[in-house]
Amino acid sequence: MRLSFTAIILAAATSAATASTVTLELPGDAPVERNSVDYKCGDQAVKAEYVNVGANSLVVLTLGDQTVVAVTVLSGSGAKYAGQQYVWWTKGNIADLYDLTKGEDAPPVFSCTAEK
Repeated sequence: MRLSFTAIILAAATSAATASTVTLELPGDAPVERNSVDYKCGDQAVKAEYVNVGANSLVVLTLGDQTVVAVTVLSGSGAKYAGQQYVWWTKGNIADLYDLTKGEDAPPVFSCTAEK
């Protein structure tokens, strides 16, 4: 099975965005499921594209001009994803974005609600 998704990579020197394609090959024949969700986070917006293939799940987050690819990690409840210095934790329509550089007990950088 082949999973492809497009991630935006920002060229730091020019601040111009270009698209790159990344392909992951996973064993088995589980179907690829994709779901895009727009979140309202106070006066900010976060776009999340969830990609699930069998037991493997990831999310591509668009945070302003930054793109973060995060994979699922163990959580007590909801779905928890980790990528770069961020943790994206969802439960139902609610999502919180944590920045691990702010400390283990820091509040979320954003608390978000999925837009209908």
